[in-house]
Amino acid sequence: MMMKLLSGDNPRSKMLSVVLLLILFGLMFAPFLFPGTRSLDTAARICIFIMLVASYDLLLGYTGVVSFAHTMFFGIGAYGTALALVNMGASYSAIVLGTVCGALVAGVFAFVIALFSLRVKAIFFAMMTLAVASAFLVLISQLSGITGGEDGLSYRIPREMTPAFKLVKEKVLGVRLNGKLITYYVVFFSSLCLFLVLLRMVNSPFGRVLQAIRENAFRAEAIGYKVVRYRSVATILSAVMAALAGSLMAIWLRYTGPATTLSMDIMVDILLMVVIGGMGSMYGAVIGAVLFLLTQSYLQNLLGILQESLGSLPVVSDVVSPERWLLWLGILFICSIYWFPKGVVGRLRGT
Repeated sequence: MMMKLLSGDNPRSKMLSVVLLLILFGLMFAPFLFPGTRSLDTAARICIFIMLVASYDLLLGYTGVVSFAHTMFFGIGAYGTALALVNMGASYSAIVLGTVCGALVAGVFAFVIALFSLRVKAIFFAMMTLAVASAFLVLISQLSGITGGEDGLSYRIPREMTPAFKLVKEKVLGVRLNGKLITYYVVFFSSLCLFLVLLRMVNSPFGRVLQAIRENAFRAEAIGYKVVRYRSVATILSAVMAALAGSLMAIWLRYTGPATTLSMDIMVDILLMVVIGGMGSMYGAVIGAVLFLLTQSYLQNLLGILQESLGSLPVVSDVVSPERWLLWLGILFICSIYWFPKGVVGRLRGT
């Protein structure tokens, strides 16, 4: 049953299996294991970014296509849901309509980009996607009457998904069962289902063709596969999945703006997560997203504790200052590349 659920994609490592199970149960019971607003927000972001990174790995790790427009598709999904909630009010129909429209628009954009760009060499396609994503970011920032510009959009979601809604008056295991908890589990189970769909894709005959194209596009073309067609479909599917992840982010934050969905910083973060976890593996997206977001969220706190404990050493305490957390994040990334050249998943699998 479990192997069927995983589409036959066995982790192929006891250690990796244990780590993945710990992550699954940690996220499933995060509200009860790690009570608090910040920890719940971190867990929800991890769920969303696992989905986002996995959808990008479909493009980069399985197809060998480098794209810098992934955050554009992520933003299209988020803005689709946000605009629907702003104009239709806090209703479930607005969420569904906005999510569907966002995914469709992202798919159309991906089709157009693939149609005109995938026939060129990889570096030119990457530059084309970077230009399109930058232009889209400027467009969203300028259309302040529709998108809110740099300030973004704030909106309400259905009351049953807000902290004001209480399932029961008493706490359960020290946690209030309110609408925020419902929203978290909507994000968690939606991300889990979409991840399993992606896992099925890459382990299907379609996924095997994508891997063949990644290894040798000329040979795949020679034996009869339409390389451009397969790459185009992969680009569209990746964009749709990214848009769905964007919709989940819009629902969770109740705010959508360029900084939270379209920023190139997010694109860089996605690339780092793919590299850290390991390209060409959906499980790499899980490991990479968890490690990166936990480090990003709590590294400053850890450095603050170190600085307090090393207060008597002026130079050392200054080096471990929480303000230098980006420096330490960069050092940790370099170390991860050195020790795990094929990603954490590649090392755990012994490949």
